[in-house]
Amino acid sequence: MHTISPRTAEPAAATSSHPVLRVPPAPPAAAAAYFAASLAFHADVSDVAAALNLDAGPGVTVLDSRSTASWDQGHIPGAVHLPTALIPEQATRLLDPAVPVVTYCWGPGCDGATRAALALARLGYQVKEMRGGFEYWVREGFAFETARGAERHALDPLTAPVADEDCGC
Repeated sequence: MHTISPRTAEPAAATSSHPVLRVPPAPPAAAAAYFAASLAFHADVSDVAAALNLDAGPGVTVLDSRSTASWDQGHIPGAVHLPTALIPEQATRLLDPAVPVVTYCWGPGCDGATRAALALARLGYQVKEMRGGFEYWVREGFAFETARGAERHALDPLTAPVADEDCGC
């Protein structure tokens, strides 16, 4: 097994006992292709929040793929509510096929947004999945709506900088 040394671009021997390098990193071109593809499929919570606040409009439709009880518990303002199971029969009525869709569900431990994105892609929609889901929307301190009205929780300092709007990433 070999890794590419950043200084020389020559293969370097992988260390079988090294917990990170026992499987060597991919070659830079393969890594670039992988990470570019990942960004084509995903958006993060902060970028979705920024898009929703653009003066020209968000340019995307945000779709909550959870149940009605989950939606009532809390959802992103302006999101479209369309549970995954209803996508085949209701997507064309609720979504403009010319506008990319960003799906979300509960959080990083839930595949609901992935299933919704797959269903939409199979119907011909351009789609991305919002990493972190509703959990990280709330943890990053963004406002949300519930059946009781608008709410906002304090920012979790483990998910975003407390004193700056830009995390630098």
